[in-house]
Parts: sequence; C-alpha cells; structure tokens
Amino acid sequence: MHKSPDVPRIDAGPATVHWGFFDAKLPPILTIGSGDRVTISSVSGSPEMLPPPPFKISPALPAIHAANGPQQFFGHMCTGPVAVRGAKAGQVLQVDIETIDLHYDWGYNVIRPLAGALPDDFPEYRPIYITLDQARMTGRLPWGQDIPLRPFFGVMAVAPPASWGRIPTPPPRRNGGNMDNKELVAGTILYLPIFTDGALFSVGDGHGAQGDGEVCVTAIETGLVGTFRLTVRDDMRLEWPLAETPTHMITMAFDPDLDDGVVIALRQMIDLICARTGLDRYQAYALSSLAADLRVTQVVNGSKGIHVMLDKRYLKR
Repeated sequence: MHKSPDVPRIDAGPATVHWGFFDAKLPPILTIGSGDRVTISSVSGSPEMLPPPPFKISPALPAIHAANGPQQFFGHMCTGPVAVRGAKAGQVLQVDIETIDLHYDWGYNVIRPLAGALPDDFPEYRPIYITLDQARMTGRLPWGQDIPLRPFFGVMAVAPPASWGRIPTPPPRRNGGNMDNKELVAGTILYLPIFTDGALFSVGDGHGAQGDGEVCVTAIETGLVGTFRLTVRDDMRLEWPLAETPTHMITMAFDPDLDDGVVIALRQMIDLICARTGLDRYQAYALSSLAADLRVTQVVNGSKGIHVMLDKRYLKR
C-alpha cells in the first residue's frame, strides 16, 4: 500500500487482492472515515492472458498469480477491502467515483467455448490483445478499428452478509459485485446497501470499454486506477444497488431470469419516482413507459443484469 500526501492509495498486489470471492470475514486493508477518499488500483489477467511484448506487464500480476496458485484462476481479482469507520449493517454506502485512469497500455478480450450469450456458436478459445492509447482514449483492435475508451470497474462491492459465507465473484448480487454496468464511469455515484459493519468496499475487473450485454463474457479487460469518496448514509435504505449520473438515476437488479430482473428494477424505479415526486404508482408506471430506458446490463454472469435509467428532470416536484 502506498500513500499520496492527501489520499491513501492501495495498489493491487499479493497482500491486497482477494481473487474470486467476497467474504464478510476478510480483514480490511485500510480503514477510513466516512466522507474520506481512497485511491485503488486493479489488475486483470490470469497467466494465460498475459500479452506478448512490447506490452508492459505490471509486476503485481505474476506476483498475484504465484501467491494464489492455479485453483484461484477463476473469478475476479479484487483489491481491498476498505473499511469505513462507523458503517453499520442496514445503512447505505455512497461511492462517489471521482476519477478512473488506465493502469495498463493494453487490454484483452477472449472468446471461450461454452461461454457467453452464444455458447455453442464459437468452439475455439480465441484471445485478442488491444492497444490502449491513453492520450487519445482509444483502444486499437487487431483488425484496425478503434474503440472509444470509457473506463469503469466491472466489480464494485461491499461485503456480503456473514450468513452467506464465502461467495464467488462472477454473479452480481445485492452487495454489488460483478455488475458490469457501463454507466458507472467517473462522475457517477453508486449507492450500495451495507450488510456488514465497516461496509468493506472492494473493486476490480477493470474495463476499458464495454457494450450493454457484454455478450462474449469479456469487455476490454484491463487494469485501472480509481479514486473514490466513501460516505456512510444513515438517511437511506436500499435493497439493491442504485446509481446516479449527473443527468440520470439508475435502478439495478440481477437475476438468472431476465424477466424477473426487469420486474425488480422497474419496481424500484417506480418506487423512486413516487418517493421523489409524490406521483402515485399509476402515474409513475406511465412515466416510466414514456421516459425511462430499460436496458440489459449483461447476460453472461449467471445472474443477468437489468438497469432502468430515468432523466433526473422527471424527478423534480
């Protein structure tokens, strides 16, 4: 862990990364006060995904591989957790995503047999490497196309309830985790229900760019560095993660059945409209049909994701 003069920084490494799981029993790497900021770096890439020269490989990656062993080469490398002093189960953690910067000059995307939205269509294992240009904020695909970069952390989570025990990272849940929501870029606020005292916030699964759906299971997988302000909210109660961009409110849900995810996320948006505007549920349902965008976040993580976006101008009384 390294510290800048004013904001503590946690760098991904063997002592700061938990690979493939969340657990309320994980001891915090750092404890900060409510409203304080922290900078966290992430890494991505199991041993077979390391790129050839001239790409630069972070020394942290092979060190993390060596420390975890082959049995851990599944799921996401998450940096943390960070405890927030005074956070209690039942409260909400407000995560202001202040900045997100590239940590690598490369990213990768991989197609695996029996995975993704079309598991039977692509029988070959096929990785590609993508050059990331931080100055232009583009990723150059091997066949010459450029993708605009819009980096975000695919995984942002608090610890699950202790009763859940140790759980794998791939399916997103009420504690957040592998949400893969491309709207969670710098400038967005994420709200997570707290299930364990201290909250225990972790991040990982850096994405340079991703389409809604993440249909082949991977985005531009890369390492990122983010600065977050973590604030305990005792005036909020949430059952599912919620997000706020400068222009929109976003309700989210995760379920193995997309239809059930739609029901959960849409009901949350109707609840939000009623609470913010005083409209009744019939009016809020109509407004949702006219002005809200219901989107498929991802379809590849076991529990599929739905998010509903509504322009905040409709939430003014």
